[in-house]
Amino acid sequence: MKPMFIGGRWLAARDGRSLPVVSPADGLTFDHIARGGAHEVDLAVAAARAALDGPWGRMTATERGRILMKIGQQVLDHHEELAQIEARDTGKPLTTARNDITVMARYFEFYGSAADKLHGQTIPFVAGHQVSLVREPLGVTAHIVPWNYPAQTLSRSVAPALAMGNATVLKPAEDTSLSALRFAELATAAGLPEGALNIVTGLGEEAGAALAAHPGIDFISFTGSNEVGALVQQAAARHAVKCTLELGGKSPQIVFDDVDAARAVPIIVRAIIQNAGQTCTAGSRLLVQRSFQHEFVARVAEAFSKVRAGTPEMDLDCGPVMNPAQLQRVQRYVQGAREAGIPVLAEGRIAEGAPAGGYYVQPVMFGPVPRDAALAREEVFGPVLAVLPFDDEADAITLANGTDYGLLAAVWTENSGRLHRVAKAVKAGQVFMNCYGAGGGVELPFGGTRRSGHGREKGLLAMEEMSSTKTLVHYHG
Repeated sequence: MKPMFIGGRWLAARDGRSLPVVSPADGLTFDHIARGGAHEVDLAVAAARAALDGPWGRMTATERGRILMKIGQQVLDHHEELAQIEARDTGKPLTTARNDITVMARYFEFYGSAADKLHGQTIPFVAGHQVSLVREPLGVTAHIVPWNYPAQTLSRSVAPALAMGNATVLKPAEDTSLSALRFAELATAAGLPEGALNIVTGLGEEAGAALAAHPGIDFISFTGSNEVGALVQQAAARHAVKCTLELGGKSPQIVFDDVDAARAVPIIVRAIIQNAGQTCTAGSRLLVQRSFQHEFVARVAEAFSKVRAGTPEMDLDCGPVMNPAQLQRVQRYVQGAREAGIPVLAEGRIAEGAPAGGYYVQPVMFGPVPRDAALAREEVFGPVLAVLPFDDEADAITLANGTDYGLLAAVWTENSGRLHRVAKAVKAGQVFMNCYGAGGGVELPFGGTRRSGHGREKGLLAMEEMSSTKTLVHYHG
């Protein structure tokens, strides 16, 4: 059984409870993790507070940066080991897992080099006064991360918090905690002081809820569902604590009739089948100008039909979905679309030899999908692509903004004026023009609007989110 990491020590749950670790590829249990709760969260918050009062809190920004850079190197030095852990825990193809670990290292490299670059200001004021604005860490920050990209999301959240001098408590998803626990060993080997990083494993409704509601927390970063995000925000509000929420999306790929189809088609297919569609930024809606929809959609369908799902070792286009609940969710949307008579345009395949007990979904492309259908409005979080035609630029914008979400979007056209008009009109935190996705995008501020959440991660804005300003007014005569 894998214990938790609190205050630089490895601890089992006080009551001895544990949770099984199940492989999505075959449905079999291959390990166990400690099932922490409110008691362990108390210990972790206290350890983080002690770190702020101890060596970690006394370090200069340059010293913190050096440690983060060493953490990044530790990740690279153990790259294949971490990728194997991530692939087995999540079921994703090894190529995808390897890319995730590369991005993990990049977060610590970026924020390690940025730790001493976020400067204050001098503000002109009345005669006889010197006014300075300084930026300070918030204190103890809580990080609740999901199961789809455990290594990447850990790094995206924890690295900027540490760079700013906060001490952290991480609650990984109960389905995928193993890479976080191995990472704690590597961070310690890189010189991260005890208490600066604490990891409490367990159920969301137990450990996660206790962490979000803890009065000793000064900031919460949460990535997950809308339903849980609302509970996290309510918990934060009770203690007047700031939070960032990343809550998913229903991202549109807006394709006009002058698109460079040879470039767009493979990117569009990859954007929905990557990680078996279990990506908040998945391009799950393909919006195509009606005047040439049949020609373009046929090319996408041809490419989509070649998609294959299999085990991590097969290293195909995608793996299984994460767990039985997710499998049932995706199947429910697919069955609902079939029963509604929405045409199937293409289907991928589950590879021969994929274990029968694994949580595999046959990738499927539907269209034309009615605009009021669940498949057009709700996040499926699986390898399911919905095709919707539009008439003109105005109709494309209306359709793109026709969901409650606003995380990512893409615009495909060779008309530069239209490219920028549509990009500005779409409600989304990131808009890609004749491309899609950031390949990690560590430098690029990331976050949503509307039901996709609020606050910004990545880039230097993440460090601003995880810090506060203090105004110093000095009268010197």
